[in-house]
Amino acid sequence: MATILIKILILAVIGSAIGYITNVLAIKMLFRPYNEIKIPILNVKLQGVIPKRQEDIAVSIGETVETELINLDDIIEQFATEERIESLLKTIKVDFKKIISNKIMEYPLLIGFKNIIISYIDKAIENEGKEKIREMIVSLGEKAQEDIKISKIVEERINSFDLSKLEALAYEIAKKELRYIEVLGGVLGFMIGIVQGIIVHLF
Repeated sequence: MATILIKILILAVIGSAIGYITNVLAIKMLFRPYNEIKIPILNVKLQGVIPKRQEDIAVSIGETVETELINLDDIIEQFATEERIESLLKTIKVDFKKIISNKIMEYPLLIGFKNIIISYIDKAIENEGKEKIREMIVSLGEKAQEDIKISKIVEERINSFDLSKLEALAYEIAKKELRYIEVLGGVLGFMIGIVQGIIVHLF
């Protein structure tokens, strides 16, 4: 009986080791090897899944980010809020007052009319400024939608990413989950080894 248990235990340990090592290698092969390696005898080419599919992954992520996560309309809408327009209007008024005041000082004949001129400009900005700013934001937004492609920006950034840094980042973010997968491989391998040992003993 003891001999049978030892055999089953040995098979379980071997199964656990195989399961653990298999999962470790599977995780490593998500990124490694970075460059394609050819094995002439077997006529097999080896390359990490992510390096091999980097361009396809970049396109897919870029399209997802553009359609599902970041929309230029949403960004423009954030800039066109009443609070932001009001804040921008105040900044414009302050800057214009400084510019006009400095210019008036260059013309002695206008110095006496300084307050009147500044007051007039201030009212003009107050009355028409908000609408003009809103129109400008909409116009810039429409132009941005024509010229800026978020999917392309994301795609180019991912394709230019150094694979070793991308690998380190992925492991840093999913460290616990990847470790769990490795351990799970060992646990499942151990259980399969026990079942295999029992089957071998029975048959």
